[in-house]
Amino acid sequence: MITRRLALFLFSSLLFLGLGGCASWFGDDLPDPQVHLVKVEVVRAKLLEQKFILHFRVDNPNDSDLTVRGLEYRIHLGDMLLAEGEHEHWFTVGPKRSAYFKVPIRTNLWPKVRDLVKMLKKPDQPIPYRLEGEMETGLFIAHYVHLARNGVIIPADLIPEQNR
Repeated sequence: MITRRLALFLFSSLLFLGLGGCASWFGDDLPDPQVHLVKVEVVRAKLLEQKFILHFRVDNPNDSDLTVRGLEYRIHLGDMLLAEGEHEHWFTVGPKRSAYFKVPIRTNLWPKVRDLVKMLKKPDQPIPYRLEGEMETGLFIAHYVHLARNGVIIPADLIPEQNR
């Protein structure tokens, strides 16, 4: 009985010591992938519901494949939260390559329409936007990449010439 307990103790000790070493296998010296919001496509805009497709690009700067598991995001337009959510979609980005993926979103901007109209009164005035979130990567062990991007959009650039 003592040998069985001893064997179990040794096995569990080796298992925990071995798993502790696994963390060193995945060093943090590799650069994180970059995520960019490339385009926001309007699918449908009704009074109480708006549907968009967010187009993202993931850049893999490393020499090995990057498996993306999903994305948690928040997009602010000025100080207003435009959209937030999660998108679970697995795909692989090759070494030193980029990949594009689309995230469908649904929102209701009606409660914020007054603030939105104020922002759009001067279509040549830039409006700041902010993308925040986390991208989950890794095949077996999850690695979370924090996202924080800032930029500006100029509403006049999004309006076709004939409608201005």
